[in-house]
Amino acid sequence: MELGLGPDKEDPAVVAEVQKYVTGAGRPNATMAGIAFPGTFMLDRQARVTARFFEDYYVERNTVSSVMASLGDGMAPAEATKVSTAHLDLTTFASDTTISAGNRFSLIVDVSPRRGMHVYAPGASSYRVVSLAMAPQPFVQFSPVRYPASEIYFFKPLDERVPVYQKPFRLIQDVLLEGTAQAQAALQGKESLTLAGNLEYQACDDKACYNPVTVPVTWTMALRAPIRERPQLK
Repeated sequence: MELGLGPDKEDPAVVAEVQKYVTGAGRPNATMAGIAFPGTFMLDRQARVTARFFEDYYVERNTVSSVMASLGDGMAPAEATKVSTAHLDLTTFASDTTISAGNRFSLIVDVSPRRGMHVYAPGASSYRVVSLAMAPQPFVQFSPVRYPASEIYFFKPLDERVPVYQKPFRLIQDVLLEGTAQAQAALQGKESLTLAGNLEYQACDDKACYNPVTVPVTWTMALRAPIRERPQLK
Protein backbone atom coordinates (compact mmCIF):
# COMPACT_ATOMS: atom_id res chain seq x y z
CA MET A 1 0.00 0.00 0.00
CA GLU A 2 2.88 2.35 0.80
CA LEU A 3 4.04 2.00 -2.82
CA GLY A 4 0.62 3.08 -4.05
CA LEU A 5 0.90 6.31 -2.06
CA GLY A 6 4.61 6.93 -2.63
CA PRO A 7 6.69 8.50 -5.39
CA ASP A 8 6.18 5.48 -7.69
CA LYS A 9 2.39 5.54 -7.40
CA GLU A 10 1.96 6.29 -11.14
CA ASP A 11 4.12 3.35 -12.22
CA PRO A 12 1.79 1.01 -14.19
CA ALA A 13 3.15 -2.04 -12.39
CA VAL A 14 2.53 -0.43 -8.99
CA VAL A 15 -0.98 0.66 -10.03
CA ALA A 16 -1.81 -2.86 -11.18
CA GLU A 17 -0.50 -4.47 -7.98
CA VAL A 18 -2.35 -2.02 -5.73
CA GLN A 19 -5.60 -2.54 -7.62
CA LYS A 20 -5.21 -6.32 -7.48
CA TYR A 21 -4.13 -6.77 -3.87
CA VAL A 22 -5.39 -3.71 -2.00
CA THR A 23 -8.14 -1.62 -3.51
CA GLY A 24 -9.91 -4.10 -5.77
CA ALA A 25 -10.58 -1.13 -8.07
CA GLY A 26 -9.89 2.55 -8.38
CA ARG A 27 -7.15 4.50 -6.67
CA PRO A 28 -5.67 4.03 -3.21
CA ASN A 29 -6.11 6.52 -0.39
CA ALA A 30 -4.45 7.11 2.95
CA THR A 31 -7.18 5.27 4.90
CA MET A 32 -6.06 2.01 3.27
CA ALA A 33 -2.52 2.24 4.66
CA GLY A 34 -1.77 -0.65 6.98
CA ILE A 35 -4.76 -2.67 5.81
CA ALA A 36 -4.55 -6.23 7.13
CA PHE A 37 -4.46 -9.31 4.94
CA PRO A 38 -6.57 -12.27 6.10
CA GLY A 39 -5.00 -15.26 7.78
CA THR A 40 -6.38 -18.19 9.73
CA PHE A 41 -4.60 -20.32 12.31
CA MET A 42 -6.00 -23.67 13.44
CA LEU A 43 -5.14 -24.77 16.98
CA ASP A 44 -5.46 -28.09 18.76
CA ARG A 45 -6.64 -28.54 22.35
CA GLN A 46 -3.13 -27.79 23.58
CA ALA A 47 -3.18 -24.44 21.73
CA ARG A 48 -0.60 -25.65 19.22
CA VAL A 49 -0.85 -24.42 15.64
CA THR A 50 -1.77 -27.37 13.42
CA ALA A 51 -2.57 -25.55 10.17
CA ARG A 52 -2.53 -22.05 8.74
CA PHE A 53 -4.12 -20.35 5.76
CA PHE A 54 -3.12 -16.95 4.31
CA GLU A 55 -4.48 -14.81 1.48
CA ASP A 56 -2.82 -12.31 -0.88
CA TYR A 57 -5.84 -10.04 -1.24
CA TYR A 58 -8.12 -8.94 1.59
CA VAL A 59 -11.30 -9.38 -0.49
CA GLU A 60 -10.49 -13.01 -1.36
CA ARG A 61 -10.40 -15.47 1.50
CA ASN A 62 -11.18 -19.04 2.53
CA THR A 63 -14.60 -19.78 3.92
CA VAL A 64 -14.71 -21.52 7.29
CA SER A 65 -16.31 -24.57 5.70
CA SER A 66 -13.58 -24.84 3.05
CA VAL A 67 -10.92 -24.74 5.78
CA MET A 68 -12.71 -27.55 7.62
CA ALA A 69 -12.94 -29.56 4.38
CA SER A 70 -9.19 -29.06 3.84
CA LEU A 71 -8.60 -30.53 7.28
CA GLY A 72 -10.80 -33.54 6.56
CA ASP A 73 -13.73 -32.44 8.72
CA GLY A 74 -16.26 -31.66 5.98
CA MET A 75 -19.30 -33.95 6.19
CA ALA A 76 -21.65 -34.57 3.28
CA PRO A 77 -24.88 -32.56 3.83
CA ALA A 78 -28.35 -33.95 3.31
CA GLU A 79 -28.61 -32.23 -0.11
CA ALA A 80 -25.47 -33.93 -1.44
CA THR A 81 -25.81 -35.54 -4.88
CA LYS A 82 -25.29 -39.30 -5.15
CA VAL A 83 -24.36 -41.10 -8.36
CA SER A 84 -23.60 -44.79 -8.89
CA THR A 85 -21.80 -46.56 -11.72
CA ALA A 86 -20.94 -50.22 -12.27
CA HIS A 87 -17.65 -49.70 -10.45
CA LEU A 88 -18.17 -47.11 -7.71
CA ASP A 89 -20.50 -44.79 -5.81
CA LEU A 90 -20.06 -41.01 -5.81
CA THR A 91 -21.24 -38.34 -3.41
CA THR A 92 -20.70 -34.73 -4.49
CA PHE A 93 -21.26 -31.53 -2.51
CA ALA A 94 -19.79 -28.08 -1.99
CA SER A 95 -18.24 -26.87 1.23
CA ASP A 96 -20.65 -23.89 1.15
CA THR A 97 -24.23 -23.71 -0.07
CA THR A 98 -24.05 -19.90 -0.34
CA ILE A 99 -21.04 -17.96 -1.64
CA SER A 100 -20.10 -14.45 -2.68
CA ALA A 101 -17.44 -12.78 -4.79
CA GLY A 102 -14.08 -13.21 -3.08
CA ASN A 103 -14.89 -16.56 -1.49
CA ARG A 104 -12.43 -19.42 -1.74
CA PHE A 105 -14.45 -22.61 -1.29
CA SER A 106 -14.23 -26.33 -2.12
CA LEU A 107 -16.03 -28.79 -4.36
CA ILE A 108 -15.87 -32.29 -2.92
CA VAL A 109 -16.21 -35.72 -4.51
CA ASP A 110 -16.38 -38.70 -2.16
CA VAL A 111 -15.67 -41.93 -4.04
CA SER A 112 -16.39 -45.45 -2.81
CA PRO A 113 -15.10 -48.23 -5.12
CA ARG A 114 -17.30 -51.31 -5.27
CA ARG A 115 -16.11 -54.47 -3.54
CA GLY A 116 -13.08 -55.90 -5.33
CA MET A 117 -12.64 -52.80 -7.50
CA HIS A 118 -9.83 -50.25 -7.59
CA VAL A 119 -9.23 -47.03 -9.52
CA TYR A 120 -5.85 -45.59 -10.38
CA ALA A 121 -4.12 -42.86 -8.41
CA PRO A 122 -1.57 -40.27 -9.60
CA GLY A 123 1.63 -42.02 -10.58
CA ALA A 124 -0.06 -44.91 -12.41
CA SER A 125 1.48 -44.05 -15.76
CA SER A 126 -0.01 -46.87 -17.84
CA TYR A 127 -3.62 -46.37 -16.76
CA ARG A 128 -6.27 -43.64 -16.72
CA VAL A 129 -5.83 -41.90 -13.37
CA VAL A 130 -9.00 -40.78 -11.60
CA SER A 131 -9.38 -37.05 -12.25
CA LEU A 132 -11.79 -34.14 -12.05
CA ALA A 133 -11.85 -31.81 -15.05
CA MET A 134 -13.81 -28.58 -14.52
CA ALA A 135 -15.30 -26.51 -17.33
CA PRO A 136 -13.76 -23.01 -17.38
CA GLN A 137 -15.95 -20.10 -16.38
CA PRO A 138 -15.34 -16.32 -16.24
CA PHE A 139 -14.11 -15.01 -12.89
CA VAL A 140 -13.69 -18.53 -11.50
CA GLN A 141 -10.25 -19.95 -10.73
CA PHE A 142 -9.68 -23.67 -10.16
CA SER A 143 -6.68 -24.90 -8.18
CA PRO A 144 -5.14 -28.33 -8.89
CA VAL A 145 -7.26 -31.16 -7.49
CA ARG A 146 -6.08 -32.43 -4.12
CA TYR A 147 -5.66 -36.19 -3.86
CA PRO A 148 -5.32 -38.31 -0.70
CA ALA A 149 -2.52 -40.79 -0.15
CA SER A 150 -2.87 -43.94 -2.26
CA GLU A 151 -1.80 -47.54 -1.71
CA ILE A 152 0.25 -49.87 -3.88
CA TYR A 153 -1.62 -52.66 -5.65
CA PHE A 154 0.38 -55.72 -6.75
CA PHE A 155 -0.91 -57.46 -9.87
CA LYS A 156 0.88 -60.80 -9.81
CA PRO A 157 0.26 -61.97 -13.43
CA LEU A 158 2.18 -58.92 -14.76
CA ASP A 159 4.47 -58.55 -11.73
CA GLU A 160 3.16 -54.99 -11.62
CA ARG A 161 2.87 -52.54 -8.73
CA VAL A 162 0.75 -49.43 -9.23
CA PRO A 163 -0.77 -46.75 -6.95
CA VAL A 164 -4.52 -47.19 -6.55
CA TYR A 165 -7.54 -46.41 -4.41
CA GLN A 166 -9.45 -49.46 -3.18
CA LYS A 167 -11.09 -47.89 -0.12
CA PRO A 168 -13.37 -44.82 0.04
CA PHE A 169 -11.45 -41.62 -0.72
CA ARG A 170 -12.06 -37.90 -1.27
CA LEU A 171 -11.06 -35.52 -4.05
CA ILE A 172 -11.08 -31.79 -3.22
CA GLN A 173 -11.30 -29.12 -5.89
CA ASP A 174 -10.54 -25.69 -4.43
CA VAL A 175 -12.29 -22.81 -6.20
CA LEU A 176 -11.88 -19.05 -6.05
CA LEU A 177 -14.76 -16.83 -7.10
CA GLU A 178 -12.79 -13.69 -7.87
CA GLY A 179 -13.44 -10.62 -5.76
CA THR A 180 -12.36 -7.99 -8.28
CA ALA A 181 -14.63 -5.10 -9.18
CA GLN A 182 -15.20 -6.65 -12.61
CA ALA A 183 -16.25 -9.97 -11.06
CA GLN A 184 -18.59 -8.29 -8.59
CA ALA A 185 -20.22 -6.31 -11.40
CA ALA A 186 -20.67 -9.43 -13.54
CA LEU A 187 -22.27 -11.35 -10.65
CA GLN A 188 -24.57 -8.54 -9.55
CA GLY A 189 -28.21 -9.60 -9.75
CA LYS A 190 -27.44 -13.29 -10.19
CA GLU A 191 -29.00 -15.65 -7.67
CA SER A 192 -26.81 -18.72 -8.15
CA LEU A 193 -23.62 -20.07 -9.66
CA THR A 194 -23.39 -23.50 -11.29
CA LEU A 195 -20.04 -25.19 -11.87
CA ALA A 196 -19.78 -28.27 -14.05
CA GLY A 197 -17.11 -30.84 -14.76
CA ASN A 198 -16.38 -34.49 -15.45
CA LEU A 199 -15.04 -37.17 -13.16
CA GLU A 200 -12.94 -39.57 -15.24
CA TYR A 201 -11.55 -42.89 -14.10
CA GLN A 202 -10.60 -46.42 -15.11
CA ALA A 203 -11.57 -49.27 -12.80
CA CYS A 204 -10.13 -52.76 -12.57
CA ASP A 205 -10.57 -55.82 -10.40
CA ASP A 206 -8.30 -58.82 -9.91
CA LYS A 207 -9.22 -60.27 -13.29
CA ALA A 208 -9.99 -57.48 -15.73
CA CYS A 209 -9.68 -53.78 -16.48
CA TYR A 210 -12.75 -51.94 -17.72
CA ASN A 211 -13.11 -49.17 -20.26
CA PRO A 212 -12.53 -45.61 -18.98
CA VAL A 213 -15.66 -43.89 -17.69
CA THR A 214 -16.69 -40.21 -17.69
CA VAL A 215 -19.28 -39.07 -15.13
CA PRO A 216 -20.72 -35.53 -15.48
CA VAL A 217 -20.91 -33.67 -12.15
CA THR A 218 -22.36 -30.27 -11.23
CA TRP A 219 -22.56 -28.04 -8.18
CA THR A 220 -24.95 -25.12 -7.71
CA MET A 221 -24.41 -22.53 -4.96
CA ALA A 222 -26.61 -19.58 -4.04
CA LEU A 223 -24.99 -16.16 -4.50
CA ARG A 224 -25.08 -13.28 -2.05
CA ALA A 225 -23.58 -9.81 -2.23
CA PRO A 226 -20.28 -9.29 -0.40
CA ILE A 227 -20.63 -7.91 3.14
CA ARG A 228 -19.31 -4.35 3.08
CA GLU A 229 -20.13 -3.21 6.59
CA ARG A 230 -19.17 -4.58 9.98
CA PRO A 231 -22.13 -5.92 11.95
CA GLN A 232 -22.93 -3.77 14.95
CA LEU A 233 -22.44 -5.59 18.24
CA LYS A 234 -25.10 -4.99 20.86
